[in-house]
Amino acid sequence: MSIVKASHVVWDWNGTLLHDNEVVLAAVNDVCAEFGRAPLRWEEWQQFYSRPVRACYERVLDQPLNDEDWARVDRLYHDKYDLLLHTSVLAPGVPDELTAWRETGRTQSLLSMWFHSQLVPTIAGHGLTDLFQRVDGLPGTLGGESKTDHLIRHLEAQNLNPADVVLIGDVVDDAHAAQAVGAPCILVASGAMTRQALESTGALVTNTIPEAMQHVVPA
Repeated sequence: MSIVKASHVVWDWNGTLLHDNEVVLAAVNDVCAEFGRAPLRWEEWQQFYSRPVRACYERVLDQPLNDEDWARVDRLYHDKYDLLLHTSVLAPGVPDELTAWRETGRTQSLLSMWFHSQLVPTIAGHGLTDLFQRVDGLPGTLGGESKTDHLIRHLEAQNLNPADVVLIGDVVDDAHAAQAVGAPCILVASGAMTRQALESTGALVTNTIPEAMQHVVPA
């Protein structure tokens, strides 16, 4: 079994710690309806999903999106997502696996490409805040960019050596961000991308968070 030694875990949120697939699909299909596109099934959305998300939606909607169009897409998506967010649940193994990791004396943090202003109260609502030594979401009001620069700043703010960190997420962008900074990554096939796409990164891919944590040992 592949083993990753780490003293710190950087967790992703949407699709990793939070099981929100049904909410995501409903929000995507609100965008599709507004632009006259037939609704997608989850498997179809997984085939389309990539970052930057603006280019992803251009493929979904089969048209270029100018800045006004993209702002409209982003607003439609997040209005629906916010409306249904309360129906999302924590992923299997949360918070037990995070609590167990903390009890080893090691640390963890959370880095999400969801808006910081919404991320923080949502985490608090699930009673998870105290598990993380730092929580960073996306600043501003328009999303969809790459995670790499945010990961660099996230690690620097905590004075962490990437070699001592493992990033656990659910999309290719998580693996690319980890690779860019020189940190190992474990991907959980529970979110917006197919297992085949995740495996193409070369990162270790598991089905669940408990399975992922079986591969992590304290450094």
